Order: sequence, then structure tokens, then C-alpha cells
Amino acid sequence: MSIINQSRLSDLIHQKEGPLTRELLLSPGGFGLGKVPEKNTPDAMTQMVCGFCGTGCNLNIHLKDGEGVCVTPTTEYPVNLGMACPKGWEALSVLKSPDRAISPLIKKSHNHWEPVDWDTALNLFTRKFKGIQQQYGTDSVAFLSTGQMVTEEMAFLGALAKFGMGMLHGDGNTRQCMASAVTAYKQSFGFDAPPFTYQDLEESDVLVFVGANPCIAHPIMWERVMRNSHDPEIVVVDPRKTETAMQATQHLQIYPKSDLTLFYGIARILIEGGYLAEDFIQNHTEGFEEFAAHVRDYTIERVANETGLSRAAIEHFAEIIHSGKRVSFWWTMGVNQSYQGVRTAQSLINLALMTGNIGRAGTGPNSITGQCNAMGSRLFSNTTNLLGGHDFLNAEHRSKVAETLSIPVDRIPTENSWPYHKIIEGILAGKIKGLWVICTNPAHSWINQRQVRDILNRLDFLVVQDMYHTTETARHADLVLPAAAWGEKEGTFINAERRISRVKRVTRAPGQALSDFSIFKLIAQYWGCADMFSQWKSPEDVFQMMKQLTKGQPCDISGIEDYAAIEEQGGIQWPFPESNTKPLEQQRRLFEDGQFYHQNGRAKMIFSEPTKMPEAPNEQYPFILLTGRGTASQWHTQTRTKNSDVLRKLYPARIYVELNPQDASELSIKPNDKIFVESQRGRIKARAFITQSVQPGQIFIPMHYEQTNQLTDAVFDPYSSQPSYKCCAVRVLRN
Repeated sequence: MSIINQSRLSDLIHQKEGPLTRELLLSPGGFGLGKVPEKNTPDAMTQMVCGFCGTGCNLNIHLKDGEGVCVTPTTEYPVNLGMACPKGWEALSVLKSPDRAISPLIKKSHNHWEPVDWDTALNLFTRKFKGIQQQYGTDSVAFLSTGQMVTEEMAFLGALAKFGMGMLHGDGNTRQCMASAVTAYKQSFGFDAPPFTYQDLEESDVLVFVGANPCIAHPIMWERVMRNSHDPEIVVVDPRKTETAMQATQHLQIYPKSDLTLFYGIARILIEGGYLAEDFIQNHTEGFEEFAAHVRDYTIERVANETGLSRAAIEHFAEIIHSGKRVSFWWTMGVNQSYQGVRTAQSLINLALMTGNIGRAGTGPNSITGQCNAMGSRLFSNTTNLLGGHDFLNAEHRSKVAETLSIPVDRIPTENSWPYHKIIEGILAGKIKGLWVICTNPAHSWINQRQVRDILNRLDFLVVQDMYHTTETARHADLVLPAAAWGEKEGTFINAERRISRVKRVTRAPGQALSDFSIFKLIAQYWGCADMFSQWKSPEDVFQMMKQLTKGQPCDISGIEDYAAIEEQGGIQWPFPESNTKPLEQQRRLFEDGQFYHQNGRAKMIFSEPTKMPEAPNEQYPFILLTGRGTASQWHTQTRTKNSDVLRKLYPARIYVELNPQDASELSIKPNDKIFVESQRGRIKARAFITQSVQPGQIFIPMHYEQTNQLTDAVFDPYSSQPSYKCCAVRVLRN
């Protein structure tokens, strides 16, 4: 035997690195666990909501010496019923990453930051931002927040920035995922009000998923569909044959962005057939006659021509809706992230209204939320609306908020903030000189990525407050503030079905990292406005103020006593006013009485002509780029999920492009070939994945990879200002 082979054999027998044998021994875990390593044997257990997506699953957190060591899904929670996706199982592991920000960092030179103490960091924060405001005006500093902090921190940030620091402009990354649904609900119903409960996924006999792939994006919601005992029809409207489309009873593989035409055409068929809930239309809606006149032009020939669907498929879809007793319409980013996302969402709302599929079990026009606390952001971040779903432009609302918070009413802006893209444009125009980015990563996620990175570099001062110091945005920061993560602080999330759930501190934040709540308290002190926030002592104190802010609003939660009540009830859906005298039900829908939030109590049927694709394919760029979620194991920009060894193994590390076999053959591209994808904005290198999932002339790239948004086009919905990530013109080249 050679000396080398002897050495290898010796290494196998006598392992010099890794865990000791006794550390690999398994012992009974208790608390519902099987056998676990001794170091992870818990001595206690608590529960809290997951911190990834807007589904809002509850997790059992198994504790040892007061620290979370492992998780299991909560069996009795009304959201996930004992299920968890890969991200939930790995929720604790991403907290232990070496990429964690453990001290404030000040940029000293290109690609070089030095750690400092909090006093130095906050003195710099205050001096720089105040200096910018003194030179250029208070509106020259803005903030970008998130749908991933606890609600109480969002409220504190929005109040501190706008009431304490005098900022006018601030928006959140919920602009990227939910703005079109929010605007559609506000215009149609009078308030941002998703009407459903997850139980509807089990009660529908017809489920229509539009631009939604819950098998991948919301797997626990898909598990609820699999529990449906009514043998439902499942219709998927999507240009790509997604994992969800493969499970559908009918897949309508439409031409990209032809969905608005399709739904107007379906409305025409239903109207002509008399397949309407006439009493509901007459008593609870307005604008139906105008809508009916509008859709007369959407003949089946026009719809077939524009969507690429057969006449038979269109008629069959209309018949399924007509014959269904409990029809629910579900959509996500395929609708929202569009240059006409609001009107497309409202076309689904109109279908639900005209057929009476709202306010009953198994029905509804239902937008599926992306981020874990997007709903909290929509109501309490003080960005697109005043705290508690109020209006900055309404003097009565401003007075109510000022009185509730015991602040001067003149500290509340009387104007709306610029939306996200206007803030970015404001930096480019030299109107925004300082930016505070909290728990979000625009240098990865924002559309036309190369441009936004260039724009961030033009700022006089950029502060990034995050749990990791390695995010793409943190690499541009002048100051990095280390923040605690989910599981390291207290508060609440609000999920897609309006359920308020608890977040708890189950482990210590590393190094000098602080909760965002504590950071905001310190900034208020250093800024000189701490007296304004003297009542904001703890997250639960803020929750009590949130209750008062919502009184009389559609989202009234004044009847929730405290955090303990939320836990005892398995989460509580809004609304839950203190005047409520009924026993609390775990599943509650909106509009059961047919009353909406407009002054006349009616829902509005809103519509307009479809607009042309802003960047249609052409001779030079003949393909349409589609983007979306590519796996259940990664999340958004992978900021957290890439820090899990397990989750990284469940997904290709290298970026890939889905390409139809016909196109691949014409371009002489084989599976796994390295190819280039180019748009007018950028060029990326990727591997080819040949698949029938995409139609000829279209390609798909998952959104999780850093390079993807180098290609996307900065086009926005005119009503919601949401970016249109889902289609732009590209070309594919062999390497």
C-alpha cells in the first residue's frame, strides 16, 4: 500500500477535525421531538410566528437554557396546522451566520469599513443627516423600510422619521410586492382589505390562481389546497408551466400580460349568458352598467387572438366560474408586478363581485402577500398612509393621530411621500442627499439594478441598518448599524389573511447588535426628540398605541387586550374592535354583510383599456424575460436563506435560464451550456436549462439571483407605482 493511501486510511480511522463521537450521540428530545444531539436537547418550549413569508406559519421554538436550539411546526395553529416549509425549519440557523453585523461600521475608504462604538456611530448619524437637512432642507433625507420588521418597529420608524426627524419622504419594500393589490382594494372597496381566510382554500369548489405559484412561493398554502375535500377545479393562469400549473385541472398558458384582456373577455361571456348575481350587483356595487358596456368589445375572437388561448379553453374557463358554487380568485406577483397590475387585480375583483363570490366561505378576490409583515407595513409603517390606515391629506385623521400619540399636529406631514421610485429618482436629481435603508436590500432587489447602484453611490450619506454587513446595499453604505433579527426581539406580524401573531426573543443578538426598536430609541435621544417618544418604552407599549390608532378604522384592533391574548387565541384577525360582543372565531372573512368601506357602502367596479407592453420583443431583442420565485428553499434576495447550509443545498448555486427546446435548437444551445442574456440595460452569464415550462420566445430567470435585476426595465404601474419585473425584451447568445 502506498504511503498516500496509508495516510488516507489513517485519516478515516482517526478523524482530526469535526465533532467528537459523543457529540453525535442522539438522546430523546422531549416536547414532541424525536432524538436530537445532546447539545440540542431542550428544557423548555415556546411558540411564535415564522419570519419569512406572508403565510404566517407558527413554529414551536425549543429552548435550552433560554436559547432557541431547534424548531418544529405548531400543530394546532390555524394557519399551518403542523406544517412548515424548508425556510421555516431553518429559521434559527440563519441567525448564526458569520456574516452577521456585530458592531457599527464606518466606511473609511473604498471597500473598507472599521468597527466603532454606538456613541460614535450615532453621533455621526445625527451630524451627517442634520447637516444635510440644514444645507438642502428637511426633505433632502429619506428612508426606505421593509415588510420584514415587527409592526411595532415599523410604527416607531415611521413616527421617528416623519414626526421626530422632519422627513417627508419614506417608502417600503412592500412597494415591490403588494402595492398594486393595496391600490386595487382601496379603490374598489374603500380600504386595503384582503377579505379572505386560509380556510377558503379548503372550502372553494373552484380555485383560480393568476400569476401565482403557491407550490413554490407559499407551499403551506398549497398544502391547504391539498386538504380541500370538494374535488375542486383548479385553474392556473400563467404564461409559464409552473409547479402549480402542473397540478391544475386547467392551465391557461396565456401570452405574457394578456391577462387583463382575458378577464374582460370572461366577464363579457358571463354577462351575455346571464350568469350573474343580480341582487348582489344591484344592492352592493356601483359601476356595473359602465363595466358591462366596456367589456362588450372583448369578443372571444379578440381574447383568443391576444391571449393565444383557444376559443374552447376560454369558454370552458367561463363555464367553470359559472358552475362553481364557491369560486375564489388568488393572485400574487404575476399580477402585482406589472405596468397594469392594479387594473388586472380589479378585473378579478370585478369577476368576484358580479358573480357574488365574496363574503362567503370559499370565495373572494384574494391577494396572497409576499413578506412576513407586508400587511403590518401597509397599515403601520407611516409610508403610503398615515399610521393605522389613516390619510396624511385628511385633517381629521392628522388630529386623531396627533392626539393619540400626544404630539403637536404640525409635526405630521400634510403631504404624501414620494413612492419608492420617485425617491430613487430624487437622488439622481440631487433632491435627496441622505438615505436611511432599514432591513431591505435595494442594490439587489430594485429594478434596473446597475442604475440603482450607481444612484446609491451619488448620495452624500447612506446608512444601512441590517442584520448582515454583507448585503449588496451594505457594500455601498457610509455607515452600517447592526440590527437584531427575527427571534432576537419582541413584537407582532400581520399575515396575508389579516392575522396578528407574536414574535419573541428566543436567542441573543450577536455582539453589539440591537433590536431595531432599541436603535430607534437611541436615535431619538441623539437627535433630540426623545421627549416626543417618552411613551414608546417597549414594543408592547407601542402595540397599545396601535390599538388606539385603529379605533373606528376598518382595521380596528382595539378589542385585543394584549400580547397574551394574541397567543391564547392562536393569532387574531383584524378587525376586532373593543365593541365586539361575539365569541372570537379563528377564521373570519370580510364583507359577509355586503357592506364595503366607501361612504355609500358599495364596492366600485373599476376598469380601463389594457396598455401595450412597454418593451415588447423586437428583432434585436426577440425574447420576453419572465422572472419569479424558483424554489421553496430560497427567499427574495437570499440575504438570509443563503446563510443556511441546508437551504443552499436545495437549490442551484449558479444562475440558470429556462429556455424552450425549440428556441434552444434554433440557437444550437444544449442543456447546461453557458449562455449570455442581454437587455438594453445589462448582460448576464448563466447556464441553460432546456424545458417545456416556458413557451417559445420566452425565457425565465429566478428572482433570487443577484444578477437577475441587471436586466429588468424600470417601468411602473401608474396607479400603484409598483415596478413591472415580469416582462422585458432580451436576447439570448451562446457563450
